[in-house]
Amino acid sequence: MLLAEFRLPKNSRVTKGRDHPAQSGKRLKAFKVYRYDPDSGANPRFDTYTIDLDKTGPMVLDALIKIKNEIDPTLTFRRSCREGICGSCSMNMDGRNGLACTTPIAGIKGEVQITPLPHMEVVKDLVPDLTHAYAQYALIQPWLKTVTPPPSKERLQSPEDRAKLDGLYECILCFCCTTSCPSYWWNQERFLGPAVLLQAYRFLADSRDEATGERLDGLEDPFRLYRCHTIMNCANACPKGLNPAKAIAETRKLIAERAA
Repeated sequence: MLLAEFRLPKNSRVTKGRDHPAQSGKRLKAFKVYRYDPDSGANPRFDTYTIDLDKTGPMVLDALIKIKNEIDPTLTFRRSCREGICGSCSMNMDGRNGLACTTPIAGIKGEVQITPLPHMEVVKDLVPDLTHAYAQYALIQPWLKTVTPPPSKERLQSPEDRAKLDGLYECILCFCCTTSCPSYWWNQERFLGPAVLLQAYRFLADSRDEATGERLDGLEDPFRLYRCHTIMNCANACPKGLNPAKAIAETRKLIAERAA
């Protein structure tokens, strides 16, 4: 009787894919790219593309765009702003989550291995399915909530209160932090994850918001908030230099103070 299986199922094992060698060039670089189409029924594979760095831009996204435009139009990935603002091109490069548009090729030694964000369902190739992550984001109701009548103009905020939002509002929801978190890997159905919890604290820290109690009630749960074990992978992975673990700790502090 089979008690345990320590290998991946046959239909999920990554196989060797196609090689696309460069025709010429002095500064050649190989890009080993994850390819997977769930609709095809085929196993995922790694295709290797060798390109001339003298004929492409400096970032990993530049190389992917060159591959798609000139070598293999079937390659699928997300991208938009190319300025590290939208978070669309988040992926795993050389074993580290980041934005392809702000990750320099020169910073990766040897072959560049590119995979989608880890521990997420894959729509196709380098495109992760973020449906669940965005549903968790919607759960925290990420907008200002007030009960007092609106003023005639904007709701004013002192420079000191505005400064409390630094390190929070800059989050671009690329989910590099969330998908680098082991606690989220094993509990993503119930643990909200670093990105969503940082966004939750962004509204808790906002002096204009008047729903602190309601927000804390929604977070005070053994799984939603307290699955964080302060491993700090989130802060290490964030391409914007933010610290979701600190935001989670501050949220826990608010709950503790409320109970005291």
